[in-house]
Amino acid sequence: MRISTGQMFNQNTSSILQKQTATNKIMEQLSSGKKVNTAGEDPVAAIVIDNLKQKNALVDQYAKNIDYATNHLSISESKIGSAETLISSMREQVLRGANGSLSSVERQMVADEMRSSLDELLSIANSKDESGNYLFAGNKTNSKPFSFDANGEIVYSGDSGVRKSVVASGIVMATNIPGDTAFMNAVNPLGDYGANYLSSQQGDFTVSSAKIANQASHVADTYTFNFTPNGSNVDLQVLDSGGLTVATVANFNSTTPVSFNGIDVKLDGTPVAGDSFTIEPVETVSVFDTFNKALALLESPNSTNSAQGLSQLAQLLNGIDSGQNQVSTARGIAGNNLKGLESISTNHSDEKIINSSALSILEDLDYAEAITEFEKQQLALNAVSSVFSKVGSLSLFDYI
Repeated sequence: MRISTGQMFNQNTSSILQKQTATNKIMEQLSSGKKVNTAGEDPVAAIVIDNLKQKNALVDQYAKNIDYATNHLSISESKIGSAETLISSMREQVLRGANGSLSSVERQMVADEMRSSLDELLSIANSKDESGNYLFAGNKTNSKPFSFDANGEIVYSGDSGVRKSVVASGIVMATNIPGDTAFMNAVNPLGDYGANYLSSQQGDFTVSSAKIANQASHVADTYTFNFTPNGSNVDLQVLDSGGLTVATVANFNSTTPVSFNGIDVKLDGTPVAGDSFTIEPVETVSVFDTFNKALALLESPNSTNSAQGLSQLAQLLNGIDSGQNQVSTARGIAGNNLKGLESISTNHSDEKIINSSALSILEDLDYAEAITEFEKQQLALNAVSSVFSKVGSLSLFDYI
């Protein structure tokens, strides 16, 4: 079979180009360190590689979100821990100031120390993060959350917003603790009402609980408890805010709760004739408000030596304990979230290791194998080129 000169040139040129393409492909692989540089080289592998890279990119974003959440929660947990310690110290200050043996000057010194501690607690509640945003303001991070109002009471100007961050597929985690959750909405230790003791009190008693027993028949109001003489005993008359009698108890016994308008009230101690107190609806108590009242009590002359002062002190101590429990609960929330973030972060690290291992198998180049193949292709290219140059230079005239 005859082979024309043109056909021979085409075949040799095609062969050289193929060898050059193969050589260039290996050179590109050696340069990039990857077996698959384009989808055309291995479409299936390219799709899997792209999916794995997308998963790793998503994991990296989750890791950034976790770092942000961890940073803010760690700061919050630390600040709340400082507040918890400070509240314990302030409770001791209240007890020390309530010592009846202290002089008015000594009691005022304790009150001054306690006021300084209250300012420190307020400073903790108004802490900022590294960006200058308030930690305990909810979603109002640019506004100071806690401040004194015109009446000298500490009020909360933030909201209950909980900022969340996506830390895994289908998992969001809170990155902050709102200020009302940490400091303002402690459980009322008495239940649903708070007691106000009057200066005329002579008996040694406190309200131990005032709870709604029947929501259907409950009537929210301010109620007055009056104790009247009945021989060697006392009778109780309960009045609503309009002065109407809602309950009467002959021969009052503090071991039996007083029930009226869906409310049960339990007293500890022994009231005497002429004693009186009021209760009013109180859903939650603020640790700041409780300490403000404790300060007012310590700064009132002989207040802690009176029956009224002792009853009020007992209620305030319960309020402080409830506030401390609230702060401890908020710290626990932050701690649990941090623990959850740590676990999720570990899962992401494991996932990325698995993905990266699979990527390495699919796209990482075996340099020894690639260099060997490069040498083979280069040798073949040189051979084809040499043969082509020699065959191409042949002429019949050389043999005539």
